[in-house]
Amino acid sequence: MFPKQQADRGVPGLSGGRSVERVPGERALLAGMAIDSVGSGMYIPFSLVFFRHVTGLPLTAIGAVLTVAGFAAMAVLPLVGTAVDRFGARRLQLALYVLRGLGFAAYPFAGSLPAFAAVALLTSIGDRGFPVAQQARIGELARGGQVERLQAIARSLANAGLGAGTLLASLMIGLLGDRGFTAAAVLNAASFFAAALLARRVPAMPAAPTASVAPRASTASTASTGPRATGARAGRGGYRTVLADRPYLGLAGANFLIALGYSALSVLLPVFAVGCLRAPQSLTGAAFVVNTVLCATAGVPVARLARRLGSRTRAAALGAGFFALAGLGQAVLGTVRPHALPLVMGGLLFLVVLATVGELVHNPSASALSTAAAPAALRGRYLAAYQLSWSLAKTVAPSLFTLLLAVDARLPWLLVAVAALAGGALLLRLGRRLPAAVLAPQAATVSTPGSATVSTGVPSRRPVPAAC
Repeated sequence: MFPKQQADRGVPGLSGGRSVERVPGERALLAGMAIDSVGSGMYIPFSLVFFRHVTGLPLTAIGAVLTVAGFAAMAVLPLVGTAVDRFGARRLQLALYVLRGLGFAAYPFAGSLPAFAAVALLTSIGDRGFPVAQQARIGELARGGQVERLQAIARSLANAGLGAGTLLASLMIGLLGDRGFTAAAVLNAASFFAAALLARRVPAMPAAPTASVAPRASTASTASTGPRATGARAGRGGYRTVLADRPYLGLAGANFLIALGYSALSVLLPVFAVGCLRAPQSLTGAAFVVNTVLCATAGVPVARLARRLGSRTRAAALGAGFFALAGLGQAVLGTVRPHALPLVMGGLLFLVVLATVGELVHNPSASALSTAAAPAALRGRYLAAYQLSWSLAKTVAPSLFTLLLAVDARLPWLLVAVAALAGGALLLRLGRRLPAAVLAPQAATVSTPGSATVSTGVPSRRPVPAAC
């Protein structure tokens, strides 16, 4: 028996004054995410410099090791998905928290190249695999509209935590000098251990009776809108079942196309602004601040407004549309190239806001869609396949963007726009092939033994109010 879900009455920005059902252990879960993000913010903005000061190795060696470790970790993602299905998302979440904590605790002692490579590989596996475990954990705990709400809150906390961690690391480095990098590594390790302790307080969830839906083949069964087959039957297929589920692979493909827009802000914008528009470097810093603040403060209310579209595919496609508009706007700005600095600053910041709105609208709906479309027994494998779309986009974006920049500074932005439009169109097409229970962010509640209230995400026979 686990605790009843508690209603949070009138939480500002979350419910619009209406009651919101909390999932069991929600406060501990979100607190762990926030602490994790603060720790990560202490090294992500300084990653190469951070590792240079902590290990004492040359930058060229560090860069090569991190690149190889990143590719190796991406190759291990399918194994992470299998482990989630076999051992449960909760156990994997805790294990990956501990793995990441041990990795950062070991970095100050990894002064040789082999030692650094070993620690970097283990830490990269933890970093790349953790989103799979966390999203699967949210899928275990939340149903229906709760998934979007938790995804939006998690993303807001992540951005706020990254900003706070960056500020904290800057203060430590300013006060302690080079020793501040070592202190940041130790505190980051401690943040993972603290997050694990909080995540351990979140109760394990029993399988909901009708929450999982079976993967569809690409033929007649794709038209089905009823519940999928039981998880036990689906669980026997492994990755063969994932690869046979063409609609889900379509979701991953659409996400890869749209994810290029996410990478454009961090990879493409600084080079474009300084090299093509002759903008000051401080402007790119201001753009990152605008993006971080908006993601931290507006994520939850924007996700709540996006739910009014009634379909997760429509909401995610709308977010892709904002990415496309931002990409086209950047291409126009690269054509006009205004000489007046206020025009450059105003245009760039406006387009950054537009892309950020696309991020806020797309991400919660797309994440909830990928979770809801995965059968419970294979949720880890499905989400690992989906996570590969993020990792692949993040990996190919730097070389792809720089290659196009060498030809014409507008080409990478046009690519972002076309890719986002194609991804959005694919999502809308998939909306006609996915079950209604996957598309609609609605939740039904059923009673289980012990008087616990569980949200199923599948409409019950009697009408129930949609989750707020």
